[in-house]
Amino acid sequence: MSNRKYELQAARIESVLGAHKVPARVWQATVTPRFVRFDVTTALGTKLTKVSSLAEELAFSLGARDARVYREGGVLHVEVPRETPRAVELLPLCGRLANVPAMCAVLGVDDGGVPLLLRLDSPDVAHVLLAGATGSGKTALARTLLLSLAMHNPAGRLQMVLIDPKGRGLAPLAELPHLWPGMGRLSAVASQVWHAAGTPTGQPGVVQDVATAAGLLDLVVAEMERRDAAGCALPRLIVAIDELADLLTTGGKAVAEALTRLTQRGREAGIHVLAATQRPAAALVGGMMKANFPVRLVGSVTSPEDAKVAAGIAGTHAERLLGRGDFLLVAKGQVIRFQAAYVSASEMGATAARIRAGGRRRRSWSA
Repeated sequence: MSNRKYELQAARIESVLGAHKVPARVWQATVTPRFVRFDVTTALGTKLTKVSSLAEELAFSLGARDARVYREGGVLHVEVPRETPRAVELLPLCGRLANVPAMCAVLGVDDGGVPLLLRLDSPDVAHVLLAGATGSGKTALARTLLLSLAMHNPAGRLQMVLIDPKGRGLAPLAELPHLWPGMGRLSAVASQVWHAAGTPTGQPGVVQDVATAAGLLDLVVAEMERRDAAGCALPRLIVAIDELADLLTTGGKAVAEALTRLTQRGREAGIHVLAATQRPAAALVGGMMKANFPVRLVGSVTSPEDAKVAAGIAGTHAERLLGRGDFLLVAKGQVIRFQAAYVSASEMGATAARIRAGGRRRRSWSA
């Protein structure tokens, strides 16, 4: 630890623990955009509960609003929020990356500051459930994920359906050329449905009306069946839903059945579902649909029970996350903590305009 400030904080941690007869040594400090994590070695036989009970006193000694004490593998961590959190901006982050593979979404950076990517067409991914309480940053992360995909994949290989019952979360993405059926290849039946809904063909925007959303999901199911029969999976189609619980509550059985079919069979047809919700309770989302989301992006929640429901496994401690972009990636039983990248509404609009104009050169993203 070369930074004098963190050396002093490490000494204070050792002093507090030593005063309570817990001999300890802090041997490393990791600084992330949102928090500082100290790695601590204690005497053999020290109980974690004893150190955890000193969290409030540790926070007080470090001048922090709180402290988190937890074990990760064989390492004990003491984590405190930074006084001035630093945002991870999507466009400069993408500008740093030499190459983003096809169908990879840029999520943010992990604890070590390494960019974290999620390959949507991987057999282990397919569909993504994004959960977190109000203020966790789940809608902002959904926008980041979708925009980063659009930045690095041409509209001929990637299309999107955007469903947002509240009409606010996904609206900044409405000008992307990737929106399905914006490629002008609607079937006659699909054109009639869109015309009846009052949405101009080729400019679908963000679907807010529940009845229109239900009809659109039926069209996506039909597209899945067409692709299955033809043995094709391109272009990739992402069905993005903000406020999933609201859509299921108002859309009822028809919406639930369509989403269940898409999450069960969509992967082989190149169709992926990204759904964001506050709390994906089985009673609302449905066990069958829930089981088909192998990847979870979990933000801060209010209780350990909500953390278990959101992550699909116990012990992630999502209830201790700091909010505002502090997330967990949960996949195949593994948990990775990361700070989600952020992009403002104005930057999204400008980036969408550049994409529409054909400006996909990497160096332009951070300009």
